[in-house]
Amino acid sequence: MSFSLRIALCLIPLIGVVSPFPFAFLPFPKLPDLPGLPPNPFFPPVQDAPSPPEPFSLPVEDDPQAKPARTERMKTDPVYPTDFAGSWELASANTGISAMHVQLMPSGKVVMFDASVFGPSKIKLDGGRCRIDKRERRKGNNDCWAHAVEYDVDTAAVRPLMVKTNTWCSSGALGADGRLIQTGGFNEGGNVVRLYESCKDCDWVEKPNSLSGQRWYSSDHILPDGNVIIVGGRRKFSYEFIPAEGNSELKVYDLPFLKETTDDVENNLYPFLHLSTDGNLFVFANDRSILLDYKNNRIVRTFPVLPGGSRNYPASGSAVLLPIRLRGRENLIPSEVLICGGATPESASQADRGVFVDALDTCGRITITDPNSQWKIERMPSRRVMGDMLILPNAQVLIINGAKSGTSGWSFARNPNLSPVLYNPRNPRNQRFQTLNPSTIPRMYHSSGVVLPDGKVLIAGSNTNPKYNYTSLYPTELRAEKFSPPYLDPSLASHRPNILTELMPKALAYGGGFKIQISLSDQIVADTDLSVTMYAPPFTTHSYSQNQRMLVLRMNDVEQVAPGTYQISVVAPPSAVVAPPGYYLLFVVHFGVPSEGVWVHIN
Repeated sequence: MSFSLRIALCLIPLIGVVSPFPFAFLPFPKLPDLPGLPPNPFFPPVQDAPSPPEPFSLPVEDDPQAKPARTERMKTDPVYPTDFAGSWELASANTGISAMHVQLMPSGKVVMFDASVFGPSKIKLDGGRCRIDKRERRKGNNDCWAHAVEYDVDTAAVRPLMVKTNTWCSSGALGADGRLIQTGGFNEGGNVVRLYESCKDCDWVEKPNSLSGQRWYSSDHILPDGNVIIVGGRRKFSYEFIPAEGNSELKVYDLPFLKETTDDVENNLYPFLHLSTDGNLFVFANDRSILLDYKNNRIVRTFPVLPGGSRNYPASGSAVLLPIRLRGRENLIPSEVLICGGATPESASQADRGVFVDALDTCGRITITDPNSQWKIERMPSRRVMGDMLILPNAQVLIINGAKSGTSGWSFARNPNLSPVLYNPRNPRNQRFQTLNPSTIPRMYHSSGVVLPDGKVLIAGSNTNPKYNYTSLYPTELRAEKFSPPYLDPSLASHRPNILTELMPKALAYGGGFKIQISLSDQIVADTDLSVTMYAPPFTTHSYSQNQRMLVLRMNDVEQVAPGTYQISVVAPPSAVVAPPGYYLLFVVHFGVPSEGVWVHIN
């Protein structure tokens, strides 16, 4: 059986084809026909008229009739009660480009960029600069439009940046020195490593031929030594390393697991990567996952299958490593992964026929440091594909963006899911999800989100079209919004701590103690009234926030040093395995209400 997913993925442009577009679409290859690719035992071949999937009947944690597998004891974080379900504001009417990829920089500004092949954006390069478009061979017809910008979150000003090679569906990580290490893409950009440092006149530095081959739809993760691992991509069943300076060794390590998890429409691209507190790398693709000893190219553990459907691109669920709580007593600090949403395996092929299958409404949660752990299934208040999961400063998870039916791809989804959902991982079962106030702007394919230092969430992007198109069913979106989560209820403003930054250390040492002073109008009664979190800002694209990580630090003491002023004695993360080197936002949280974040560096 074969079919044409002419627009399901970021498809292959042809050079020199006469077309109203600068490229034409090729039939999507049926990957199981690749030599040596075994049939997937979990998915039968997609039929011309597939039957509806069997009802999902595993026990679901928020189902009142579900019987838990074992007794779970969990401490609930104290929070101030509020009926405030969040609010939206328009942050920018025109960011210049559609934000397919985003990264918050230690400067406090956000880098946004798209692909270089979508035609004119809404902002030109400055200084008369133009990019040589290798697809367009007519003399003098260069590309003078920007496809990347630096966005000022305070003023909404945008500064055009010049990316020279194609960043289409690429990956990235914030390096230990605060530079964005950005990898891969398509065509001439597929083997490029790009570096970006945020400063007044900085721009991209590009290093061609720095990867072993084209990495397209791959995922990156920073490691304890400051190097970056890049895993997978279309037809790249392997991984490699990028040293901190951005020069790859061009040595490739085979990972057959990626080939084994490929189905008729792939559904295993942008694999979810999370560095476990035992030093191994959790890798999730399609519906399966492993714990990888990446140093020795050895699979330490194969986890149970996550039932219900496919979770990776183009099925595009989302995943987070839940906040890591540092108590100072464990020999091995527990690590938990949460994966939510996605689509049925056949959703992309059905969307190609104009049939938009309901997205998944389930989440799976697993402790990856427990050798006997199983997936615990929870049900979201609504279905969601192409959603983004972002960890908020108070250690809760925001699920936002996406659609209720279909899958990732050009015009392959319907029914925007406009309502964010808040997930509190410390709440009792049946009380973890809360539906928040909706946006009015659909955020479909190629949307993104960023947690900001002030606790708001920047939402941008959405382009379901192969070029910039402002009249389609879901037009190319250049507006940016800010969402204020419930902890920014105006009535809670008086309960918000303020970090006295002039007394705050900016550099931390692993395992070292340090002190934070805050001003707070409330009287602190017990140490448990406060918590301190450290957040690694992720590189976000295609519903996956790469390198996102939060630590809840161990506190030794809280004392009042002056009226309305408190000093918190805190211990930094114990090692680079727990907190890879780099820049983090540090927050003080008072009964669920976070302070504004302060940048700290650990190395």
